[in-house]
Amino acid sequence: MNKSELESLREEIDQIDSEIVKLLNLRVSKASKIGKIKKLSGVDPYDPAREEQVFEKLAGYSEGPLREGSLRTVYREIISASIALEKDMVIGYLGPEATYTHQAAVKNFGSGLEYQALPDIPDVFSSVEAGHCDYGVVPIENSSEGAVNRSLDLLVDSELTIIAQVFLRVRHCLFSQSSLADIGEVRSKDQALAQCADWLRTHLPDARLVPVSSTAEAVRECRAEPGVAAIAGELAGQIYEVPMIEGGIQDRSDNVTRFLVVAKQSLPMRVGVSYRTSLVLSLNDEVGALQKALKPFSERGINLCKIESRPSKRKSWDYFFFVDFLGHPEEDGVSQALHELSNACAFSRLLGSYPESDS
Repeated sequence: MNKSELESLREEIDQIDSEIVKLLNLRVSKASKIGKIKKLSGVDPYDPAREEQVFEKLAGYSEGPLREGSLRTVYREIISASIALEKDMVIGYLGPEATYTHQAAVKNFGSGLEYQALPDIPDVFSSVEAGHCDYGVVPIENSSEGAVNRSLDLLVDSELTIIAQVFLRVRHCLFSQSSLADIGEVRSKDQALAQCADWLRTHLPDARLVPVSSTAEAVRECRAEPGVAAIAGELAGQIYEVPMIEGGIQDRSDNVTRFLVVAKQSLPMRVGVSYRTSLVLSLNDEVGALQKALKPFSERGINLCKIESRPSKRKSWDYFFFVDFLGHPEEDGVSQALHELSNACAFSRLLGSYPESDS
């Protein structure tokens, strides 16, 4: 390619960029008008089901070479910028900055909104309940270590509802001011320590493992403590300026954590969107109670994709069962199953319905 061809291509790109900017501003102005209509109707500008519809349409429009994931990332920021013009929205998350929960929140909402780091998972719930944050993002389960029990327990007692889910691939790294041979203590979130158990047994068998409130907090703490290391994501090491000793130390390469977005109000069902619904129940003390409770779902072919039990903490040997199924309570078969479920259980409550997305 000669110089004139290069310059010609650059001029074409400049012209395309000019048109893209005009169209982006036009799109945002139209979205702003929709936002004003929503505000007058008392409807929040954030609607994850509508966003899923937009992303699916975009994938259908594209003929390549841009990948669907890249297209989604670009439009996530466009939608985020549009929402930011409509409302000063605050997203609470398990902090400090650079935790995996923070990364999941930005992945879901984009970088155009305001984020508030909170000390612990209960603080995320209470901040949304008090109206200090519009939405909260909390971890709920990991593909290798299972449920985050703190979040499950809070979902039972809170009046908040689940409106979205986020999946984040997790790559753990070891950070320290000391060399590997001089490390005597490793700090991180309890789930992160468990996800790196094999690596730690092999490379730091004598190190003391100390759970702390978050992965990013572990990195921040170890900055000024020789002999102490932290397990966290690469971003945390960059922000808190702690050297990385080893990367990719998680035991499974397909390590994924699922997060939930919680809010004060549920959102209406949108036709054409696949939903997941979460609920919690407790059983009557009788033989076959669980089978009886779940029978209405199997009879209607409703897919139960998760069942998790937790002590209720209300009396000894009493348990809550957390159930996820594919469907929405406004669908006929689902509403019938839920009605039968309520008659078969000592207690049941919907925790939320949200788009079934694996992104």
